[in-house]
Amino acid sequence: MGGQSRIKMGVTTQPLSPGAQMEDCHMLAANATPSALDLLVARMRQLEAGDVVDDFAVFEDEFHKLVAAVERDGVGLALEALDVDARAIRVGDELLRRSVRCEGVYESRAGEVRVMRSLYRRKPEDASVSPMELRAGIVQGRWTPGAASLAVWAVAHVTPTEAAEWFRRAGGMAPSRASLDRLPKALHADWEEQRTRFEECVRAVEEVPEAATVVAVSLDGVMLAMKDGDRQGKREASRTAGKETRGPAGYREAACGTLAFYDAAGERLQTIVLGRMPEATKRTLKQTLEDELQHVLDQRPNLTVVGVADGAHDNWAWLADTLPAGSSQVVDFFHAAAHLEVALQSAHGKASPQTKALFKTFRKKLLDDPNGVDKVIRALAYRHRKHPRRKAIARELSYFRRYRERMCYAEMRAKNLPVGSGVVEAANKTLVTVRMKRAGARWRNPGGQAVLTFRALAKSDRFDRAWGLLAAIYRLPVAEFSADVQPVAA
Repeated sequence: MGGQSRIKMGVTTQPLSPGAQMEDCHMLAANATPSALDLLVARMRQLEAGDVVDDFAVFEDEFHKLVAAVERDGVGLALEALDVDARAIRVGDELLRRSVRCEGVYESRAGEVRVMRSLYRRKPEDASVSPMELRAGIVQGRWTPGAASLAVWAVAHVTPTEAAEWFRRAGGMAPSRASLDRLPKALHADWEEQRTRFEECVRAVEEVPEAATVVAVSLDGVMLAMKDGDRQGKREASRTAGKETRGPAGYREAACGTLAFYDAAGERLQTIVLGRMPEATKRTLKQTLEDELQHVLDQRPNLTVVGVADGAHDNWAWLADTLPAGSSQVVDFFHAAAHLEVALQSAHGKASPQTKALFKTFRKKLLDDPNGVDKVIRALAYRHRKHPRRKAIARELSYFRRYRERMCYAEMRAKNLPVGSGVVEAANKTLVTVRMKRAGARWRNPGGQAVLTFRALAKSDRFDRAWGLLAAIYRLPVAEFSADVQPVAA
């Protein structure tokens, strides 16, 4: 081939020096089929010698593939070094005898890797065990730890179909949509088995921000379309009862919770977000929030605690029972303002200039006037007397009377305490709506919770710590058993 390059990668090359040509020839001649590393070294020498790239996009793609091939070779060698080829091994208290030696295929960050490994069993009818997989921490019998971590992170943020396409375009690992769908569900089942312990371990190394003076606890819900929501049954029941059949039949409420830390000026410093699929009384979310708050107060008992929520009775019943004595409680100002607007619209007309002017006036009083809620109650009581048959006015008047003690907005703002549930509303959006309320998407609890758990860990900057705990359950020590034993029949 004269002085031209022997490794064509979408480039037009400059001649190599005679010395470089001879050295490359000797290197490649040593193997009839050059390894990926041989090809990469040769390609690097061509570039160092001044190869000129003709089509850079083609070069970049092919060079990336060559580097990935070297990475796969290296991962394969590292895995093979972890194999144990003996008559028997001991895993914990179990003595396992060799049954067969065969090839295994694993998904690494650089793509599929094929490795010869030994398999062991206790009895012929038992499932085989690979010491290589146990020592390397192979996840679900298929994924290297790094590849599994990337896959779960991706599906926590986008759909399996989108993740599969992204990996294909990025090069390296290229898992299928189906495998990306299965992996988080399987791993989440592992997480749930030890969830309480894992959550304690994640929290144990965290410290409350030094500048924090306030911690705000919030919880809320967002409706989610469910595959097992009995949509048709609920619609039929509505029709039988003579009720409206439109609306969110087949939907159930997923729950989100937050702990947000604020400094003395009222600036938010950090947020921990949690999410759970529909569950009676939100019991798991509430228990986790309670555990999170206790961990915070064990570190910083002097923090001011604020409970923030909308007007849902269940939320307030839990906050009243859970928050320490002396805590502040506040109904989200923006929910309160929305109730005020509904009452004024009922009294003066939805689009009337008077409604708009009055809403602006009383909204400001509610927020800034120390007696704002009392003035709003008097204003609505007057309109209720004037329009006694307008149920919306009576309903909203009752709302303000019921939560009057939790609407001291001016007082709380003067202390730079939060008066809005925007943090948990944002959690509703970022955890649930953005990822899970796609067109046509419907969920069952296990699959949905897998997404919510890993997504919440990522949004709380906890994913790496949590992943370390989860990946560790796939690593087990393996000891070669030296005594002479008979192999198990394959």
